[in-house]
Amino acid sequence: MSTALISVDLDRTMIYSSAALGFPIDASVTCVEMYAGGPLSYMSMRSTELLRKLASEAVVVPTTTRTVEQFDRIDLPGAPWRYAITSNGGNILVDGVPDASWRASFDDVDLPAVQQELAARADGDWVLKRRTADDLFCYLVVEPDAVPAGFMDDWSQWCAARGWNVSQQGRKIYSMPDVVSKSRAVAEVRTRAVDDGLLRTESIALAAGDGALDADMLLAADHAIRPAHGELDALNFRPPGLTVTTATGGRAGEEILDWFFGRIAEHMEP
Repeated sequence: MSTALISVDLDRTMIYSSAALGFPIDASVTCVEMYAGGPLSYMSMRSTELLRKLASEAVVVPTTTRTVEQFDRIDLPGAPWRYAITSNGGNILVDGVPDASWRASFDDVDLPAVQQELAARADGDWVLKRRTADDLFCYLVVEPDAVPAGFMDDWSQWCAARGWNVSQQGRKIYSMPDVVSKSRAVAEVRTRAVDDGLLRTESIALAAGDGALDADMLLAADHAIRPAHGELDALNFRPPGLTVTTATGGRAGEEILDWFFGRIAEHMEP
């Protein structure tokens, strides 16, 4: 029975594109995701070894805004996962299968109204793609420098009045129901893991993530860490007790995993 629940974001926290990795693709790096016939995401070999070891000692929960399909593309070290969270908390996977009862709890989310309004507002060459994720939320792929002045503020205000939130992560602008969040899904997984006998009631909750959609998960954890890059770094997100890595890119991923082991060791000290 484990003494730690670890919820960890994936993109730019655990896994990295070649551009975001920060060091050359060589024998010290392994590809963990293929897409359209080519490599897409990487981890250092040291990170893969650390993550496998961590998964054998704690209840590690991959926690991502990716859809179920996008998550399934990743060959993440440490699998198979008893629990994983996708769709920003909209889906909980149990032994790889989305839990129908959890997903049904979001059936009353009014996605069509948001899609319709967004289509009317986000019209122009600056919008490269419009996407809907798992029938839960939507996002735009944009040219960041071409987003019209005031769009984010105006769209955020419209969404906030209807129980939705907006965030931009690089080329993606997410429109997300407030009820769909990583922290709520992690809390549900913790309850289930205790009931399953995988996790001690007094276990600590640890978390790591780099984006605005990770903020609630970091704040809800007993101890949390973020890399010194990404959206939260740009926002200077530094609540009391949050650890920030000294490294960036893939080395930050290694530092995060080392930090997890350190927090577990501290918790186990008499």
